[in-house]
Amino acid sequence: MIADELMATVMGLKRVVRRRLQASQPGPRLRGAQTELLRVVRLSPGIGVAAAAKELHLAGNTVSTLVNQLIDKELLRRETDPNDRRAARLHLTPKAVRRQAAWREERTKLVEGALQSLDEEEVAAIERALPALRKLLAELGGEGASA
Repeated sequence: MIADELMATVMGLKRVVRRRLQASQPGPRLRGAQTELLRVVRLSPGIGVAAAAKELHLAGNTVSTLVNQLIDKELLRRETDPNDRRAARLHLTPKAVRRQAAWREERTKLVEGALQSLDEEEVAAIERALPALRKLLAELGGEGASA
């Protein structure tokens, strides 16, 4: 029961925030997988398609399709790997960097505003839960799983 409630709450938070912010975002509307790929590239500039696919738990051809879509939207740049001419390295364009920075800033304002409507005890409970949620995320992502 806690697993269902946790997932419904987390997904609900993500969905509500995305809906509230999409209208204020410049440029084309992005799907969730496109946004996630941009996040991965932001955190690992120069990442390859295969490594991005592994990080996102998606098939390589799916990520290749996402890469092409984001290149068409001028949000992603593909460069040939100097050490392996068959491989590509992915980088955000300046347009994508600005877009992601604006998204994170607006998301922070939105969530901080909502947190202010809670009482101190509720905010403290959320803050105390964060380390356990990060540990759960690592476990589910395989980072904390024992072999």
